[in-house]
Amino acid sequence: MQHWKGIIEQYRSFMPVSETTKIISLNEGNTPLIYSEYLSEATNCKVFVKYEGLNPTGSFKDRGMTMAITKAVEEGAKSVICASTGNTSAAMAAYSARAGIKSYLLIPDGYVALGKLAQAMIHGAKVIKIKGNFDKALDLVIEISQKYPIALVNSVNPFRIEGQKSGAFEVCEQLGHAPDGLSIPVGNAGNITAYWKGFKEFKDKGKVESLPRMFGFQAEGAAPIVRGHRVENPETIATAIRIGNPASWKYASAALEESNGYINLVSDAEILEAYRLLAQCDGVFCEPASAASVAGLLKYHSQLALKSGSTIVCVLTGHGLKDPNIAIQQTAEIGDAIEPELDNIIEKIGLYKE
Repeated sequence: MQHWKGIIEQYRSFMPVSETTKIISLNEGNTPLIYSEYLSEATNCKVFVKYEGLNPTGSFKDRGMTMAITKAVEEGAKSVICASTGNTSAAMAAYSARAGIKSYLLIPDGYVALGKLAQAMIHGAKVIKIKGNFDKALDLVIEISQKYPIALVNSVNPFRIEGQKSGAFEVCEQLGHAPDGLSIPVGNAGNITAYWKGFKEFKDKGKVESLPRMFGFQAEGAAPIVRGHRVENPETIATAIRIGNPASWKYASAALEESNGYINLVSDAEILEAYRLLAQCDGVFCEPASAASVAGLLKYHSQLALKSGSTIVCVLTGHGLKDPNIAIQQTAEIGDAIEPELDNIIEKIGLYKE
C-alpha cells in the first residue's frame, strides 16, 4: 500500500537530504488545486486556487518547516527559534514537537491572530511578546541564533525555501504542465521566491516545458517592494503579510524580473471582498492574507495582458480558521433566539404560505 509521506519523501531527489537523513514530517503537501468558475468568468482565464490551508497546521509554512526542522535535527540542534505573526510559529511548534526538541517564539505586540498563537502554545512553544513589530522581532532572533546554540527557522533559513518550492512541483503535476501565471500574496517574500525556484528546477529536469509569470500582491499598508522602500510601521488586516522589510526581498525581485512578472498592492477592503467571494462563490475559506492573490488578480488582470483562456493559479496560503474573528466580523449577526415553533422558523427562512 502506497500513501503520501510528505514533501521531502515525495520529491527527495530535489531536496538537500541524504539516504540517512531522518525526516521530520506530518505528511504535509498534496493540497488540492481547485478550479474557480467565478474567477475564471471574471478574468476570462482558467483560474485555479492552490488551497494550502489543508496542510497539517493549516498553512503553506509546513512545507518549509518540515525541511528546516529536519535539517536542524540532522545538525544536532536541541531547540529552535523564530519570529512570527502566526503561521510560522504554528508550524515551528508542531514540527518541533514531532521532533522532540524545544521551540521558542518572539511575537510583536498586537496583530497576531489568536488561532495561530493558540496552535503554537498547545504544541508547547515558549512564547515571548516584545514591544515592537515583526521586523524588530526578526532582528532579535537572528542575533540570538548567531550568539547561542539555537537554530533559526524563519525564512532567512535557506532550507525553508527548499521545502516551500514543493508547492510549484505539485501545481505542475496537478495541471499536467506549468501554469501561464501564478498569483501569490507577498509578505516576507519567501514563498514567491520558493515557487519560482521550484518552477525553474522542474523545467531544468525536463518535467515541464515552460515557466509561468509570477504575480505578487502586497497589502496597501505593508507594501515595501511595491513602494521601493522599507515600511517602518506596516498596517493591514492581513496579519500574515504585515511585513515592512521582507527578508527575501532581493530574491523576490529577481523572480519577478526573470519571469516578466508583476507586483502591485491591494487595499484591505479589496482583500476582504476577495475573501468573501472565495467563501461564498467557491466554498473555499482562506485567511485574509491568502485572498491578496485573488484580490490582485481581480484588480489588475487587464493590466497583466493575459491571453484569453490562460491558466492562472492563485495560491491561498492559509486556512480561514487561522483568523476566525475576521470571518465573524464580515458576516451578519445571528440575532436573538426565537421560540422553537414551525411558523417562526419558516418566517425567518423567508418561506410563506400562499
